[in-house]
Amino acid sequence: MEKLEKQNTNKFGQWIKTSITARMIIVGFLIIVLLIPLSYINSLITERSIRQKDVVTEINNKWGNHVMVYGPILKLPYKTYLETKTYNETTKTYLTETKTQIKYAYIFPENLTSIVDANSKTLKRGNFESAVFTTNMNFSGQFINPNLEKKGIKNEDVVWDRAKIIIKTTNLKGIKNEMLIKVNNKSYPFETTFNENTNNYLNYLDELESDFLDELDFTNLKKAEFNFSMIFNGSEDIQIIPIGKTTTLQMTSNWADPSFIGNFLPNDETKEITKNGFKADWKIIHINRAFSQQYIDRIPNLNEFAFGTKFMVMVDEYQKSERSAKYGFLVIGLTFLVFFLIQTMSKINIHSFQYLMIGLALIMFYTLLVSISEHSNFLKAYLVASISVIILITLYAKSILKTFKFPLFIGISLTSLYTFIYVIIQLENYALLVGSIGIFLILAIVMFVSRKIDWNNG
Repeated sequence: MEKLEKQNTNKFGQWIKTSITARMIIVGFLIIVLLIPLSYINSLITERSIRQKDVVTEINNKWGNHVMVYGPILKLPYKTYLETKTYNETTKTYLTETKTQIKYAYIFPENLTSIVDANSKTLKRGNFESAVFTTNMNFSGQFINPNLEKKGIKNEDVVWDRAKIIIKTTNLKGIKNEMLIKVNNKSYPFETTFNENTNNYLNYLDELESDFLDELDFTNLKKAEFNFSMIFNGSEDIQIIPIGKTTTLQMTSNWADPSFIGNFLPNDETKEITKNGFKADWKIIHINRAFSQQYIDRIPNLNEFAFGTKFMVMVDEYQKSERSAKYGFLVIGLTFLVFFLIQTMSKINIHSFQYLMIGLALIMFYTLLVSISEHSNFLKAYLVASISVIILITLYAKSILKTFKFPLFIGISLTSLYTFIYVIIQLENYALLVGSIGIFLILAIVMFVSRKIDWNNG
């Protein structure tokens, strides 16, 4: 009985050594096993990416967050009258009492011109950095004498000497200059007003309100010229809301990779983007946006109509590392396939433990890539990590295969594979196309090389 079991064991061991099917099963099992540490690598990249975002958010909160400007808006108080009737039991008559209430009309400017210059730089904390900027925003334009009779407001009910200018904006902490607005050559300072809903900047903005425009009489003027400037320390993006009947924006910056965002794009004829920065111009007329120039009792939320420029890095090192790790299964599978074909065609025995060591070396590439890229740029990190892994596996293959031509072929194959993956990572619009063509060519090569293998033997 023991002799029979021993013979069966020997047969099974011999089948493992000589059978192509058995080797395929073992290699496939090892690939599945190696997906476990590969998943931990993906988790590590995600963790470091989240840590980077937390640090960037902390830097931005201290330096200054995104910048959006909604204004200036003319705030005009007007009188409304409420009549109440009270029945008098003694006289058997109704007494009429009229109460005066103050409400507000909000008037947008006829023209609004903004000239924005943003000087960007990077701030570092440890291994992480954030792109921030200091921007000088100069606004000018004019209000015209508003006709509120269409809104049912008589001109004599408007309290002209209590008019104010309102500017709604984000990032009050980032403002670095005294806020003054000059209207018809007279300056008016601003003060902030409390808004309990400012935690959600997507829907609410902080509010700055000027002193009373007590010397400004719209009844005697056809138009009121204004200008003011705002200097911000900010990050992420700069946007304005086109509340002028005609709104123009000219933005310049030393930021080389702008992303134009929002409801309107700059004019292609005047847009310039170089390695030293960009220049862009917008012009929006009232027919381009679906809101009016006058509002009663409220300032509408028009954030959806904002436009401007985003100053964030489009693809950072962690995003590239994450995209690279997504090809980990392909790298391990193709490398194992090369060793499997060499083993099958040359009859050289490669132990499953040796396959495992090769797989772990391939996974170490991603650990090296992430750790080095935190201290250098992605290209240098990719070169160091890939060259280190290629040399390690090539030398290890030399000790296994006892020849020079097969390890050389493996080194060339790994170099081509890592180069192919780097090219795909750099591409955005054509990544799927190039990746599909590359995998098709790899499949064709494998089919060509393996055509003479006798798959029936084992």
